[in-house]
Amino acid sequence: MTAAESPRPVARIRPAAHLRGEIRPPGDKSISHRALLLALLASGESRIEGAGDGRDVRATADLVAALGATVERLGGAEGAATYRVVSPGAGGITEPAGVLDCRNSGTTLRLSAGIVAGRPIFAVLDGDDSLRRRPIARVARPLAEMGATVAARAGGTLPPLAITGRTPLRAIDFVVPVPSAQVKSCVLLAGLGADGTTRLREPVATRDHTERMLRARGVAVSTSPGEGGGLVHALAGGQAVQPRDELVPGDVSGAAFWLVAAAIHPDAELVLRDVGTNPTRRAIIDLLRRMGADIEERPSGEPDAAGVGEPRADLIARSAALRGIELTPEEVAAAIDEIPLLCLAAAVATGRTRIRGAGELRHKESDRVAGIAAGLAALGARVRVEGEDIEIEGGRALRGAVTETHDDHRLAMTFAVAGLIARGETTVRDADAASVSYPGFYAELERVRA
Repeated sequence: MTAAESPRPVARIRPAAHLRGEIRPPGDKSISHRALLLALLASGESRIEGAGDGRDVRATADLVAALGATVERLGGAEGAATYRVVSPGAGGITEPAGVLDCRNSGTTLRLSAGIVAGRPIFAVLDGDDSLRRRPIARVARPLAEMGATVAARAGGTLPPLAITGRTPLRAIDFVVPVPSAQVKSCVLLAGLGADGTTRLREPVATRDHTERMLRARGVAVSTSPGEGGGLVHALAGGQAVQPRDELVPGDVSGAAFWLVAAAIHPDAELVLRDVGTNPTRRAIIDLLRRMGADIEERPSGEPDAAGVGEPRADLIARSAALRGIELTPEEVAAAIDEIPLLCLAAAVATGRTRIRGAGELRHKESDRVAGIAAGLAALGARVRVEGEDIEIEGGRALRGAVTETHDDHRLAMTFAVAGLIARGETTVRDADAASVSYPGFYAELERVRA
C-alpha cells in the first residue's frame, strides 16, 4: 500500500501472497464513548484504559472537558489511549462557552444530547458536513417530550442541535422508532435527570453497553421482555453514577476487517487479541461462521452474573470457503456497522446473499448502501439494490479498481481489504477516513501481508 501526497490521501493496494500475524484491534469505540460520558456524570476520578484513539473518541473526550470535567490523555499502546477524568458529577456540569464540536461522531452527539437535556444549561451540538446530514429527530423528539427545549435545522431533523435543558426532566414511556442503541442510550441518560421512572421499549434488541456500564456504576436499570417481542428498559431518575475504572476490550467492528480478510484470502491465518464478544455486538462473528468462516474463539474474560462488564476473547481466523446466506432485518440491526464488510464477503462467497432491511445504512457517515454497491460493482461483483434490500451474487473473482469512500471509514477499510485479493491494483480514495476509528489500519495491513 502506498499513499499519494495529496490533500485527500489515496491508498493503493495490491494483492497479498499471504496474511499472517497477531493483531490487537483498537479499543472498542462504542465502549470508549460511553466510558468518557459516564465519567463526566460521576463525581470523582475515573480511569479509562485501552480506549479507542480515533478522531471520534477524541471528539467525545474534548466534549467532556468542555462540559466541566478535567480530562487528561495519558497515552497508551498503538491505536489505544488511557484517559484520566476527574469530574464534579452531573450536578457540576457547566454550560459550554462555545459550540460542542462532535466532528464526525453521531454517538457523541446523540448520547451527549441526553446528558445536556437533563441539566439547566444551553448547548449547541454540531459537527462536520457528514454529521450534519445525519438524522437527529429520533433523539430530539423524546428529549422535547421530556421537557427540554430542542431546536434543529431542517424542521428539527438535522444538526446543529440546540438544547436548553431543565432539571428535572419528565419521565416518559418511549418506543424506539428504529433499532438504535444511540437513541436508547440518549433516552436512558436523560432519564437519570428525570422525575420518575423512564421506560424505553425497543422492538429489536440493540447493543447493551450502556445498560451494562450503568449497572457497573451503581445505577439500577431493569431489562425485561416486551409484549410481542423486543425489550423494555426501565430506569428511575435521580440515581447517582459512581466513578469506575474501565478496561476497554478490542473493538469487534475493527476486528471484523481482519476476520473477513482472513476468510476471503486463500492463504491466511490471523490472531486477534482481546476482542470484545458482547452478545449484542458479536453478530458479525456468528454470521461469518454461518457463511463457513473458520474462526476459533478462546474466551479471555466474562461478565459477572448481573450482566456487568464485557466478555472478551482471542480470535483465530483462517482461510475458508464461504457460501451465501440470507439476513433478516433483525440480523442486519445486530450487525449494522459490519454490513458493508459482510457484502464484501458475500461477493467472494459461492451462491447468493440477500440482506433485507438495510435502510438504516443510508443514514450513517455516508449512504453506505449506495457506497458499498458502487464500490463492489467497480471491483467486478454483482450487486443489486432494491429499496432497503441488497442482493449479491457471489463467486466472481474481483479485479482492481478505483473505489470511492465518501469519507466513510468503514467503506475505506472494506475496499482496502478487497484489494488484498483483487487482481491488479485497487485504489481507495480519501483513504485517511479510516483514522476516524482505526488510526493504525494501513500500517497493520502492511505488517500482516509482509
